[in-house]
Amino acid sequence: MASSEQINQLRALGAATVYEAHGAKGALDHGMKPIDPTVRLAGPALTVDCRPGDNLMLHYAVVKAKPGDVLVVDAKAFMEAGPWGDVLTIQAQKVGIAGLVINGCVRDANLIIELGFPVFCRGLSIKGTGKNQPGSINVPVTIGGVLIHPGDIIVGDRDGVAVVPKDEVDSAIVSSLAREDKEAGQRRAIEAGAMTADLLNLTDTLKRFGLV
Repeated sequence: MASSEQINQLRALGAATVYEAHGAKGALDHGMKPIDPTVRLAGPALTVDCRPGDNLMLHYAVVKAKPGDVLVVDAKAFMEAGPWGDVLTIQAQKVGIAGLVINGCVRDANLIIELGFPVFCRGLSIKGTGKNQPGSINVPVTIGGVLIHPGDIIVGDRDGVAVVPKDEVDSAIVSSLAREDKEAGQRRAIEAGAMTADLLNLTDTLKRFGLV
């Protein structure tokens, strides 16, 4: 289980750095974005598999969630309903849930943003949902081409969402910190007059295409 310190490190490092440094794997597709681009999110996944247009399992997941959990909901990319809104947000914050990643839509976006609750989704829909269909929690789900297991660490910010398998947290942090150091060095070199083509050893490739 990732420690709170590790969770904080991953949140600060950000989705793009974690994704790139950890072997360019675990990035959800570009359609998964925050409704508030200023938010940052990190925490273990509590996965939810639910039926399109029904949010019964979301209410159940909130009951079962632990403080710090990120609800990761496969709503089957259904775009004609908003199974999450302000009431569930208030309930989730009362429980201590860290945020929501949903393969579908939400509604009450302005209120959710005002409440400061991180939500990543495919879009917004004012349409309501039923509360009748069973589903599952804490089962593997696939969102945006990425298989997510319960307890995997979710890292989200304006750039998107990355998933770190729960048994790879240590290596993800080590590689991400190394990437941060490398890029800091590159920025210093650019300020001193270096060109990115040289820093990234692109000269031979450019020559091969007759560009230099």
